[in-house]
Amino acid sequence: MLTCFQTSVISSSMFLTAMAANPLSANLAFNTIKQQIGWTDWAKAAIVPGLVSLLVVPLILYVIYPPTVKSSPDAPKLAKEKLEKMGPMSKNEIIMAGTLLLTVGLWIFGGMLNVDAVTSAILGLSVLLVTGVVTWKECLAESVAWDTLTWFAALIAMAGYLNKYGLISWFSETVVKVIGGLGLSWQLSFGILVLLYFYSHYFFASGAAHIGAMYTAFLSVASALGTPPYLGALVLSFISNLMGGITHYGIGSAPIFYGAGYVPLAKWWGYGFLTSVVNIIIWLGVGSIWWKAIGLW
Repeated sequence: MLTCFQTSVISSSMFLTAMAANPLSANLAFNTIKQQIGWTDWAKAAIVPGLVSLLVVPLILYVIYPPTVKSSPDAPKLAKEKLEKMGPMSKNEIIMAGTLLLTVGLWIFGGMLNVDAVTSAILGLSVLLVTGVVTWKECLAESVAWDTLTWFAALIAMAGYLNKYGLISWFSETVVKVIGGLGLSWQLSFGILVLLYFYSHYFFASGAAHIGAMYTAFLSVASALGTPPYLGALVLSFISNLMGGITHYGIGSAPIFYGAGYVPLAKWWGYGFLTSVVNIIIWLGVGSIWWKAIGLW
């Protein structure tokens, strides 16, 4: 269970569309540095450190917190029986699969086709509504989705006004004076900012809330200290996912995994912290080499 959770956090950091708050990071980055983070750019920058994390983290967890059941030879047979019981795909399921491929394809190649993410999402929803796969009544019943839309709009507006009325500038100047006074290179200064941003997540019960409150400020500070703005935006976006693994409330999926009751709270927090250290080493170590190779700095 712990491995499933930690790998889901890692995979969420690898793609723009893998976590609900990732588009919020991209939007705030554009408002701050006037550079758009596309699906392909995000995936290209995250793929190498992400794959390394997906290999290393499960191995470490397997060694220090081994599963009680290590073999399930009947699983393939049971899965095959369930699939046979379900029968072939229905018409609606085929339309849903096709719409998903269309939408994700437009997200990936939208930059080349001059189609933005919002247009892609509306097109996908329109196809589902016109074909009757989903109804508008069913859409209205998705209260969680409407909550997300409302909160994201508020967070984006809040971040914009904090910047407009000078709070972000004041915070940036203050932190620049403190960290800049240490006489460190931009790489070390950015490393300090990443650690502050990452572990301040202990005080947040939502990735979106953390991003809305701190992403713009930290990106502004990083840029002022000499960090390449686009690199800073990407790294803070990746970290905004990885930090969700340190507690049982830090990201939307955490309460679901923890609520299954397989992992005691003390072990969840302890192994969450250990995993966070491993992820930071991989993403700032292996990641930095990869980002240098692809020209991000």
